[in-house]
Amino acid sequence: MSDIRRLFDYDHWANREALASLAAAGPPPPAALKRMAHIVAAEALWLSRLELRPAPLAVWPDLSLSQCVTWLGDGQREWKKYLAGLTPERLAEQVRYANSKGESFSNTVEDILTHVVLHSAYHRGQIASDVRAGGQQPAYTDYIHAVRTQRVPEGGGNQGEPGRAPAGSGGARRP
Repeated sequence: MSDIRRLFDYDHWANREALASLAAAGPPPPAALKRMAHIVAAEALWLSRLELRPAPLAVWPDLSLSQCVTWLGDGQREWKKYLAGLTPERLAEQVRYANSKGESFSNTVEDILTHVVLHSAYHRGQIASDVRAGGQQPAYTDYIHAVRTQRVPEGGGNQGEPGRAPAGSGGARRP
């Protein structure tokens, strides 16, 4: 359970960082803004599917930067409430839904939650490329950076020492 919540802490931080980089870019690159609006909408869509309610936005909405900020802030609060009520039993439950093409599917809550975080990370990478192509500095949203800078709490288990591999890792050394 704590792993899922940590991933969403990371996702929320990374989305805020991506939005900040778009704001710093002056007028944001149109493709980057479109992708950010999609992240916001997709996260709202998946939460609505989990809560069995209608989607509040189109999958690819036309949102301004300030609208993205508002929707993202509201969405993050809603996700925190949802995640606070999760149980291990709930993670294993199947959720039936129809995709944007009307095709029916069923996936576990855990798989949906994992998808939400990975989907957003994929599009944040595209946003970073768009911002860089526009001559601006993209947000640095690597997960490990978020952990190292304490934007996301470090996980449990054997963390190892700097420059030393944790036990059982085959002795590989990483910077």
